[in-house]
Amino acid sequence: MAAPGNSSSPPAAPRNHAMFDAEFSGAALNMQLLRRLLRWLRPYRLTFAISAVLVLLASTLQVLMPVVLSLVVIDHIIRGEADPLTPDLGMIDITEAIAANLAVHPLLAACLLYTALQIGWAVTGHAHRVTLISSVINGLRDLRLDLFRHLETRPSSFYDRVAVGRVMTRVTNDIEALYELLRGVGTLIGEFVPFFVALTIMLAIDVQLTLILLLVLPVMGSATYYFRRATSLLFRKVRMTLSALNQYMQENLAGLQVVQLSDREQQNLQRYTEINEENRDHELKSARLETFYGAFTDSMAQVALGVVVWYGGGAVVQEHMSLGGVILFTRFIDMLFHPIVALGEQTNILFRAMASGERIFQALDWDEKIHEPAEPAVLPERLKGEVTFKSLHFGYDPDVQ
Repeated sequence: MAAPGNSSSPPAAPRNHAMFDAEFSGAALNMQLLRRLLRWLRPYRLTFAISAVLVLLASTLQVLMPVVLSLVVIDHIIRGEADPLTPDLGMIDITEAIAANLAVHPLLAACLLYTALQIGWAVTGHAHRVTLISSVINGLRDLRLDLFRHLETRPSSFYDRVAVGRVMTRVTNDIEALYELLRGVGTLIGEFVPFFVALTIMLAIDVQLTLILLLVLPVMGSATYYFRRATSLLFRKVRMTLSALNQYMQENLAGLQVVQLSDREQQNLQRYTEINEENRDHELKSARLETFYGAFTDSMAQVALGVVVWYGGGAVVQEHMSLGGVILFTRFIDMLFHPIVALGEQTNILFRAMASGERIFQALDWDEKIHEPAEPAVLPERLKGEVTFKSLHFGYDPDVQ
């Protein structure tokens, strides 16, 4: 019976190398792929946990700053009409405690508190981004090394059948897509914490105005959905043409001597120009859509601001709402709408990253190996394995040998 790994074992089934060049759509959320990705992130889970705590702190401080400006400074200190039922999250008590302990005017105490919150928000936000990015970069560095190590051990026949430019794209562009995904997920957490806190405060101040503003959310959500659906195909074409550019460039430069001997410089330049212009057209279309969508979301935010000013101004005149409450609503509009836009952006990034992850793990799972017989052939004894050069001179430069 043949030993395991012996050269007498039956040959492996023929491989479809065209699968390696196939384009993945990433149309669905692949949880198995995400679980596999966690393998490279698991060694850095402590820094990920620290980053999550920091983003929660930063998000909370972000909400507290407009509360101090509106409910504490305007309603409590300047106008003296703070509503005890409005949740100020303890900012009035903290301001009064600072004023009493430092023997300063409450307005100065509120300024000191606002400054402390601003500094705390900046420090925690910066620390969150640093820890998150460092964790992601370290994890993807390990993934890139494993991918390079794996591809380095594939047989030369593999690269005869697979475009090297496609392989390079997996090690570079696809890893970068995963970086954008992981960084964006951490940032998205920081978007929804202010959303829910701000929504709770707004409902406590004025339910009717809050519900009016919430009517804008389905419009924003629908626009975001259809916009991301329209751009997903364009982004896929951008990736395909970019990969084709890399592939054509690599093949052209690797075989430059043949190209020059065949006098194909102009033909190859023309083909590269066609691919480059195709990539440019897709990039321009996606840029136009991005610009239109950005203008639309900005317009919706301004419409919401106008609604707050119109409704809130009337409520202040009728003494149904405080001036600080109206100002707080204007500060919370961005916190209410921006998470919807950010979620749409991350959804698009997620699908692109799914396609990139499928390509990366397909490369890692490609088990075609260099054939190494279990019992290598023995060389004749007359061969000593030595090479001797005598009276040999070589050099590209005649003056340098």
